[in-house]
Amino acid sequence: MQIIDSHCHIDRVDLDAFGGSIESMLDHARNLSVDKFLCVCIDLEHFDDVHTLSKSYPNIYCSVGVHPTETNCKDPSIEELLEYAKSNRVIAIGETGLDYFHVRKDEADWQRDRFRRHIAASNQSGKPMIIHMRDSKEDTIEILSREKAEKGVMHCFAEDLETAEAAIDLGFYISFSGILTFKSAQDLREVAKQIPTERILIETDSPYLTPVPYRGKPNSPAYTYYVAEKLAEIRNTTIGEIAKVTTQNFNQLFFS
Repeated sequence: MQIIDSHCHIDRVDLDAFGGSIESMLDHARNLSVDKFLCVCIDLEHFDDVHTLSKSYPNIYCSVGVHPTETNCKDPSIEELLEYAKSNRVIAIGETGLDYFHVRKDEADWQRDRFRRHIAASNQSGKPMIIHMRDSKEDTIEILSREKAEKGVMHCFAEDLETAEAAIDLGFYISFSGILTFKSAQDLREVAKQIPTERILIETDSPYLTPVPYRGKPNSPAYTYYVAEKLAEIRNTTIGEIAKVTTQNFNQLFFS
């Protein structure tokens, strides 16, 4: 069985909690059948960190992008994103999108401009987008549609079924995180029952959003196992089947 963490921040994981090294953290993940990782970039200042990880370990890939809430950082041009994306270890553009929780919608023109640049870089490079969407579902879907975004994943999905279906109609995948395991997430679990099997991915977003049974403790990619386990329970299937289909979906999106 192979489980893939489709969205993590390995460069930010508390390694001391998982044996003290990247190698020990990866061994821990392998013990839970998690053995491929997409380490996601959130600003250009730290791109070299995630890129070096991806060049050092054959089962770690990376993305390039600037998160919508990052402000004290370099704002990327389309050309810069395309230059970084030339690496064969870079398989995605992002993390990008809109976040109106941290920035008011009427003060977020710069976020929307940044988002459009990432969409252009994705379309021109042919590499899928990683979308962050918080309190911004209408604008996110509208901009993806208007800018003719071609493919990607709605990471750490926590919205309603209508939004998921709109994203799927645009050609996007839906990725579920440890939020699925939270007591407060019953509505999201109902959504997760109804997403087409061929459009589901799983992730940890580690070091954030640690799933049950380790809620409140440090998170790592190993715990994608518990996201898969919960999703199998929700969809009345086996963890092996969830591992199989989400691995197929990951490879279809990022390597086909």
